[in-house]
Amino acid sequence: MNILAIDTATSLFSLALSSPGGIRLFEIDGALKHSEILMEAADYLFQETGMERGDLHLVACMEGPGSFTGLRIGFAAAKGLAAALAIPLAPVPTLDCMAYPFSIWPGLVLPLIDAKQGRFFTAVYRQGERLTEFLDAGPGEIGDAILKHQLPKPAVTALSPVLLTGPDAPLFLERLKPLPRDVSLVIDPAHRRGKSRELLEISGKQAIIKTTEEVFSEDSGPMYLRKSDAELNFRTEPFDGVRI
Repeated sequence: MNILAIDTATSLFSLALSSPGGIRLFEIDGALKHSEILMEAADYLFQETGMERGDLHLVACMEGPGSFTGLRIGFAAAKGLAAALAIPLAPVPTLDCMAYPFSIWPGLVLPLIDAKQGRFFTAVYRQGERLTEFLDAGPGEIGDAILKHQLPKPAVTALSPVLLTGPDAPLFLERLKPLPRDVSLVIDPAHRRGKSRELLEISGKQAIIKTTEEVFSEDSGPMYLRKSDAELNFRTEPFDGVRI
């Protein structure tokens, strides 16, 4: 199946294109300049594979959580391609993609995205299963979630380390107060990598994808765990009859 996967959920921009000749990847750590490079990067991948846009069978994007701007850019591009080509769209939760490579890790896995205001977007996973809802939480709350979902320690077997991944894993570890000594945390060495390839693999497997009609339904769009700063800062003021 020919799939274009678009990861714009964080400052790490990546695209993956599957074709009969294999998979091509494009990735840049580019500080949210996604709108400037997305279509040019996609065209580059098409040229590399000798494909045309019309050869696509499916387009996938990150559903969220993540950067408000990044998610909107990725979803808009994916919707546009899906509508223009009359092909399905597959939105996949960002945190699921980040945890996907670690389904054989014996301990807990936490993908982490900086949600600003001292909070992080995350969820707790073990061996490919998500154990919590998607969270918008502070380090203390996340530390409590780690302790809650650690397996009881057998008498002679140490707990497996908790694996932190995602672009903001080091920032979380820096802000987390020490946990009990029997809980160790390690950072994925490749935490600052885009997840378009994982997005591509998941979208190619999942049974439920959005058809062209569903793409433009009212509830089709990024998953935001929090309102935007503009919405949070908005205050309704009484109108005094004079507004300049």
